[in-house]
Amino acid sequence: MASIHRPKRGSLAFSPRKRAKGHIPRFRAWPEAIGEPRLQSFAGYKVGMTHVIMVDDTKNSLTQGMEISAPVTVIETPAIRVAAIRAYTEDSVGERAIAEVWAADLDPELKRRINISAAENLIETLETIGKMIEEGNVSDIKAVTYTLPKSLTGVPKKTPDIMESGISAKDLNTKFEYSKSILGTLIRITDVFKTGIFVDTAAITIGKGTQGPVKRWGIQLMKGKHSRQGSLRQIGTLGPWHPAHVSWRVPQMGQTGYHQRTEFNKRILKIGSNGAEVTPDGGFLNYGLIRGDYVLIKGSVPGPSKRLIRLRDPIRAKKVDLGEPNIVHISRESKQG
Repeated sequence: MASIHRPKRGSLAFSPRKRAKGHIPRFRAWPEAIGEPRLQSFAGYKVGMTHVIMVDDTKNSLTQGMEISAPVTVIETPAIRVAAIRAYTEDSVGERAIAEVWAADLDPELKRRINISAAENLIETLETIGKMIEEGNVSDIKAVTYTLPKSLTGVPKKTPDIMESGISAKDLNTKFEYSKSILGTLIRITDVFKTGIFVDTAAITIGKGTQGPVKRWGIQLMKGKHSRQGSLRQIGTLGPWHPAHVSWRVPQMGQTGYHQRTEFNKRILKIGSNGAEVTPDGGFLNYGLIRGDYVLIKGSVPGPSKRLIRLRDPIRAKKVDLGEPNIVHISRESKQG
């Protein structure tokens, strides 16, 4: 009789599967600086998906040089504003913020998210941070940015989303000078990324609430004979009698979805400013029309439409540079069915 080989279903890598604290994903690491100083991340709102016809430029691919169909995710990316500069120091625990300075002119919608105090002693605080850098007390400089969803018609909210971004620069002095130059200014997607490069995406997945182990972990349904005393959609045992403890590895019911997920090396196929180029007839489902800057990301991105999507410089960057892709056609066929 043949031996049955059935590997365990469901990855334990994402445990514990609990709800994210909020809809704003968080990056906990930033890649090393490359090139001119700039922000290392940007943010936009997911619109939906479509497909493009492009020339395959993947080296050694079976379809290299041929036209292929590729699925793309559309993300609307209005300009973001730099609200503050934050200085960090390293101690035995890790990084700790020791000083920050906020811009004088901020959008009134930001009051919906936080209490904005009057920017006092702006120049003095910047001078203090500069002295701490000279004394070697500062380990990193980061920027606090926020989105402006009021400018979008597909996202029904005005409250900005605040997040922190790393700054790509060779040394702290260059980071500090660049951060001072962009404090309070608007940053567009073209100031951070360009077409053809790879980025990491982070988002909060679609929430599905409490689900059983079949949907949550992919276990098999019980056979009819085994399920006479209960449900078809339950596990056979919680574990042995000894030790008298239910392991966290046992597939059980619980929260499904609304988890943060980061995906590495997603390619930007197009950055545009005319939404009519990609908006299908009748608009995108659950979103509508695109009227501003947008990005086409090859493949899928976590989360439903209208969800905040963060883009970051790739932390596991590929050594190959494919350059700008040759897009022949962008599908604008109606998604209404």
